[in-house]
Amino acid sequence: MQQRWPERLWIVRHGESRGNVARDAAQAARLHRIETLARDVDVPLSDRGEEQARALGRWFADQPPGERPEIVLASPYLRARQTAELMGTTPEALTFDERLREKEFGILDRLTRYGIAAEHPDQAELRKSLGKFYHRPPGGESWCDVILRLRSALDTICLHHAGERVMIVAHQVVVLCLRYLIERMTEEQILAIDREGDVANCSITEYAHQPGSGLVLRRYNFLAPLLEEGAPVTAEPDAPAAAPAP
Repeated sequence: MQQRWPERLWIVRHGESRGNVARDAAQAARLHRIETLARDVDVPLSDRGEEQARALGRWFADQPPGERPEIVLASPYLRARQTAELMGTTPEALTFDERLREKEFGILDRLTRYGIAAEHPDQAELRKSLGKFYHRPPGGESWCDVILRLRSALDTICLHHAGERVMIVAHQVVVLCLRYLIERMTEEQILAIDREGDVANCSITEYAHQPGSGLVLRRYNFLAPLLEEGAPVTAEPDAPAAAPAP
């Protein structure tokens, strides 16, 4: 039987962005809005994020040839593109796929939880009622919307890269939604993982193909590469993140 899945799949969250830093400062000051001074798609890595990406690239370069990605697919958002490039990915191995982009937050974009409560109390209440998995802010996406486009992306990966070693560089919600899809989780299961803590910047989620079972999880939120390289570890939600789930 022809193998359907990649031989190995790594899913990496981008390095710390300036949006992560701005969000942390805005929340600490109890501000309503996060000042990133750019479209979400154009928010770059912070200095720490660049260091994290280079450290991850050095770690992969030190692995045996059979333990390195052959193909890298990345979100077109600047922070993901920079992460992939600073890791040392060659242009020939790198493809950008808009289906891997960050979750879109619509009218809640750039608002802290204080801003959401003050400016859109109806959405705050609706989100409490529906939960983050199904809540779709006006002009934005729910987790289900992200999952729908990721189903298509996974089909493309299986069609064109079956049997190959593939890396995806994307965003926190994308990492979690891919786990939901690959491991056939329920809403309750993936939200329980989400509540345990954020996906750390430049952390690795790794799957290996197992005949008869498909892709099997080997590591989640794996940070040893950063620790071994002496890079700082951060785990901040992306800048436009809405209020925490109830």
